[in-house]
Amino acid sequence: MNVLLCPLNDPGYLYPALAVGRELRRRAHSVHVLAGPKAAATASEAGLDTCAVTDPRALSVTHWTVSGPEQHTAVARAVRTLRPDVLVTSVLCHGALVAAEAAGLPVVVLGLTAHLWPYRAGGAGPADTHDRTWRLTETLKHYEAVRAAAGLAPRHDRFPDTPLLGTAFLLRGHPLLEPADAEVPPDVRHVGPCWWEPEPPSYEPLPDDRPLAYVHLGRTFGGTSLWPRLNAAFTASSHRAVVELGRSGTPESAPDADLIVGRRPWMGPLVDRSDLVLTNATSAPVLGALLHGKPLLVAPNGSEQQVLAAACLRAGVARRLPEPGTSAADLRAAVEETAYDPELRSRAREIGGLLADGKSESRAADAVEAAAR
Repeated sequence: MNVLLCPLNDPGYLYPALAVGRELRRRAHSVHVLAGPKAAATASEAGLDTCAVTDPRALSVTHWTVSGPEQHTAVARAVRTLRPDVLVTSVLCHGALVAAEAAGLPVVVLGLTAHLWPYRAGGAGPADTHDRTWRLTETLKHYEAVRAAAGLAPRHDRFPDTPLLGTAFLLRGHPLLEPADAEVPPDVRHVGPCWWEPEPPSYEPLPDDRPLAYVHLGRTFGGTSLWPRLNAAFTASSHRAVVELGRSGTPESAPDADLIVGRRPWMGPLVDRSDLVLTNATSAPVLGALLHGKPLLVAPNGSEQQVLAAACLRAGVARRLPEPGTSAADLRAAVEETAYDPELRSRAREIGGLLADGKSESRAADAVEAAAR
């Protein structure tokens, strides 16, 4: 089988696709990764062949709302060159979905940790349903603009989310992270984390053996920055924080705050070394925390963050970070109480064990093979 991986090239989307690609390669399939320069180096480290994309914005999550036509052009060109039997792409990769449809190819979509759009039945109530419907409507606007630019005729699907789900849509979480009565669409299945990241350097220079908290920042979406609360929580604190900037902006750490700030292409060893994970609640740090059995302290802003934070709270693996304006003493207490809460830690280990035991890369590769058939 000839497989083309065309994920978004940002780590949170690229790494799961590489995990699936490695398993497909292990099964003796031919696998190529559509990648810009930075992603190409990472794909090579993962042992996979690459197909160059000249415009890196085409596969950047930062530009997903506007770069669909360029993405479609890049994927269509790769399809003509490599003649794949199946595509594997990321959620929000509308250009890849349109290219697959135009070429008559099956396409498997790697989603995030929790389902973002409406359930077929059940869910967390009217407000949640309203938010999911709004999120789907906004996503479809961008998808339909790409289809129109590609000259494809309008679709007439029974359910509006059908074109976004591809041949199969794979969630990287667990059913326990969805509401108990929620029914996902039939083409959606939970496979688990599909976890891979580059090898870290042999030595991470942490100054001493004090307790650590791993902090992973996400986008603010116009919401509240975590920096004031981070500075307060980790000044004169029992814990030092290792802060991953991710896709966030310029750091705003205070001189007295005990923070080690940087950008790293990996997190596993630091999460393992930490007592808790503090995050806006995006997929990679949540999955990293659970796979290492660490409790979460969540502070969501927009998009996926609200959905996944609610899922973590509902599943009993997280507390919510106190709101802006909370005293430094209460913020420090929230860190310490989350780190040592036995129920949170036990539940995180339980769900992390379910995720780890699910053989997610194998399940995902099975789905790709089934789609190609």
